Amino acid sequence: MKLIKQMKYLSIALITILVFACAPAEKEAPQDLAGKQNLLTEKKNELKSLQDEIKSLEEDLATLLPPQEEKKIPVNVMGLKKQTFTSYAKIQGTVMTDNVVMASSETGGRIMSMTVNEGDYINAGQLIATMDAGIVQDQINEIQTRLDLAKTMYERQERLWNQKIGSEMQYLQAKSNVESLEKSMTTLRTQMGKKDVIAPMSGYADRIFLKQGEMASPGMPIIQILNTGSIKIVADVPESYLASVKRGDYVDIHFPALEKDMTKKVTMVGRSIDPSNRTFKIEMATSNPGGVLKPNLLAELNIVEQKIPDQVIIPLEVIQQEVTGKRYVYVVDESDQDVPRAKKIYIDSGDSYDNQVVITEGLMGDEKLVVDGVQDLLPNSAIIIETTLSDEDE
Repeated sequence: MKLIKQMKYLSIALITILVFACAPAEKEAPQDLAGKQNLLTEKKNELKSLQDEIKSLEEDLATLLPPQEEKKIPVNVMGLKKQTFTSYAKIQGTVMTDNVVMASSETGGRIMSMTVNEGDYINAGQLIATMDAGIVQDQINEIQTRLDLAKTMYERQERLWNQKIGSEMQYLQAKSNVESLEKSMTTLRTQMGKKDVIAPMSGYADRIFLKQGEMASPGMPIIQILNTGSIKIVADVPESYLASVKRGDYVDIHFPALEKDMTKKVTMVGRSIDPSNRTFKIEMATSNPGGVLKPNLLAELNIVEQKIPDQVIIPLEVIQQEVTGKRYVYVVDESDQDVPRAKKIYIDSGDSYDNQVVITEGLMGDEKLVVDGVQDLLPNSAIIIETTLSDEDE
């Protein structure tokens, strides 16, 4: 350090000596034009000679002074490559299921018993409720009494007819009476069997409309059975995306309430446009292990809006802007074999989505883009690369 200061003082002293040594003796300045022009030429020559001597001294001092190490700015860079730019449109959808049935009584009457509660799992064919069948039972008892008497009368008429006693009409009437009562008995027993409300399919007792002791009309829903093992996500898509959405396309789906994501295939695209809101319907069928997804649950769908192949795509936050409005980025310049340097490149951009932007001019797609440490850089700054990322890491 002392040596550096001594060399600086020596340089100043030498320059001072040269200035005084080269200064000519003061003489009276000429007054005529030619004299002034000659004096100006003389002074310029003296100045050039002095500047040459100063430059020579500086070069000599530079060889004597120890070299100072250039500061290197640490940065992170990302290797660029051309890729497909994809943008999405966010559409709201709903979870739905077609596996919903209403269990009801065919006969009606008072509900005598209920075997399930809301939320219970029900198997197909399982007894759900029992209806009051007292009236039907009374009718069965009455018909049974009449049938027993009719059979006795028929047997007697049959014996008499076999003995050629009595008329054929009496025999046929007795026989017809028995057959009629037997049919009535069959009908009543069928009605008696309908007092039991049976589950038409397996699922969960989602809602119970009527309770034990309440009256139910024939066909009135008693229990709603819901099977969520197989569901679908349904959405109304604006008609402007009609050309972008096709059956078989994959859609990214997010469920905000569950913080759950999935990707499902479009299984149905509506064939008509709703004139009231200019939308068409799409469906994505899916399984539902554990019944996590509930009907009417909100879903957010990311529909592919456009795909542009072979594009240079960079993060939006690395783009800097001058006061003039021109935008630029820094890339790595490795032409200096001793140290990599920052190279300033002006760019133009196009479409953007999700903090990614397409570069239309300025970058070729094979550069190393500076993504961290940009704020500390100047053109041609020496840099030290700490991390090299890929576009997948971004």
